[in-house]
Amino acid sequence: MGEPGLKIARQVADKYNMFITSEIMDASQISMMSEYVDIFWVGARNMQNSFLLKAMGQVRQPVILKRGLAATLEEFLYAAEYIVSSGNPNVILIERGIRTFEKATRNTLDIGGVAVLKLDSHLPIVVDISHSAGRRDIAIPLARVAKASGADGLMVEVHPNPPVAMSDAKQQLYFHQFHAMMDAVEAITIAPVPAT
Repeated sequence: MGEPGLKIARQVADKYNMFITSEIMDASQISMMSEYVDIFWVGARNMQNSFLLKAMGQVRQPVILKRGLAATLEEFLYAAEYIVSSGNPNVILIERGIRTFEKATRNTLDIGGVAVLKLDSHLPIVVDISHSAGRRDIAIPLARVAKASGADGLMVEVHPNPPVAMSDAKQQLYFHQFHAMMDAVEAITIAPVPAT
């Protein structure tokens, strides 16, 4: 919906005291989007767009950076470094699954990668359960293993009636599934990782 959609999102966010994020596709959108979003979002397909990443280093809002479909962890961290070295230290890494030969899930969630990023970076790492799985029936076990791997947060799509959702209906959780997922995640206690 472009700017009209951002206006609606901003009104709802203000009414309910929420933050909003929206994906930026091009640096030319920064000025307009800055009026509405609390957090910019650079999608997986733009993870290697160095011009956009450098521009994100100049904004005052935090930036969500999604891992590219076939990006190595090193490439992912280098992409984040473009933003940080350009002046914005507030970057949130999103593991959203990578493209592999496996067809059972939409993408392959790289849990080992989450653990490595926790050791190799000071940046927060969030796991996108919805886009990695592409299906709601395995969201709870993936959320549990994401927390156990050290993830700082989860990203998940929720809808009051997923079958009528305008996009990605198969991966959106019903409200009762979301509550069950949160209960399952909160039940996991993480022990500190011993120093090597």
